[in-house]
Amino acid sequence: MGFLRNMRTIYASLFPLLLLGACATIADAPIVDGGPVQPEGSIVAIGEPVALGELVLTPMRVTQDSRCPINARCVWAGEITVETRIDGAGWRETLPLTLGEAQTVRGHAISLVSAEPGQMAGSDPVRPGEYRFAFEMSASD
Repeated sequence: MGFLRNMRTIYASLFPLLLLGACATIADAPIVDGGPVQPEGSIVAIGEPVALGELVLTPMRVTQDSRCPINARCVWAGEITVETRIDGAGWRETLPLTLGEAQTVRGHAISLVSAEPGQMAGSDPVRPGEYRFAFEMSASD
């Protein structure tokens, strides 16, 4: 009986802390899990969140990289698409962002404006940890 009474006492003392933790959430803050959010304008790696206005973007993975190698001549430039998690105040969406193409998300026009490094002809493919990305927000139409 003493053990059960002690457990009840422990749970009873922890319950208010759980409630306070739930109250500490800021209602208008973006949903973010992962490391610290990099400041707007930062160049980030896969899995690294970056601020973009009132949003937080996190490149999750490269789903396509068909860009023409830097040291080659191509008829078509190709494209790179990055699955990107977008967090806003109380919402989250994951969308494919293609380099140079604006995507409108909840009234925000978001663009992937840089994806480095480019592929070199005759070299190994770019490894996921080597990619770095930059994003911009512009006025939505």
